[in-house]
Amino acid sequence: MTRPVRTVALLVAALAIAFLAGCAAKPMTSLASIEEEANRTLAKLGRINPGARDLVGRAHGVLVFPRVYKAGIGIGGEFGDGVLREGGRTTGYYRIVSGSVGFQLGAQKHGQVIAFMDRRALERLKRSAGWQAGVDGSIVVADLGASGQATTLQVNQPIVGFIVGEAGLMYNVTFEGSKITRIDP
Repeated sequence: MTRPVRTVALLVAALAIAFLAGCAAKPMTSLASIEEEANRTLAKLGRINPGARDLVGRAHGVLVFPRVYKAGIGIGGEFGDGVLREGGRTTGYYRIVSGSVGFQLGAQKHGQVIAFMDRRALERLKRSAGWQAGVDGSIVVADLGASGQATTLQVNQPIVGFIVGEAGLMYNVTFEGSKITRIDP
């Protein structure tokens, strides 16, 4: 990597870290807006795939991040605000943040739905000061086929995740390394 490219990459990384640190305490958008967008994200997931709707309906708790922004130029980051729902009621507000290094260029927006099928996994999230995917619990990215049904293996996992893009469910994405923290309204 040449010196000017390295300098630009470090500057972008420093700005991204400063931005994410600055928005760590409060939701980026209003709570009412997060709630409305979470409802739309869940409705879209159900329209795209009824099997996903059924799986989410059986979960003990569901984290819904309606707008997750991801961008990178060699060094990337991802963040978004969302809600935790238990029994259809909002019980908390959360932020998801992750960083990455590698070949990447561009930006995108998508939604994330994380279904806690196991009550103990949900309780670990709620007790945590900073829950990290892959460390505090592994999230299995749901792969719903043409039938719209999750496999038995996925249904029996403690945590199942869905990535909802502009055009439908997105594949080949991971939750690993994402840090999820509770935010105060």
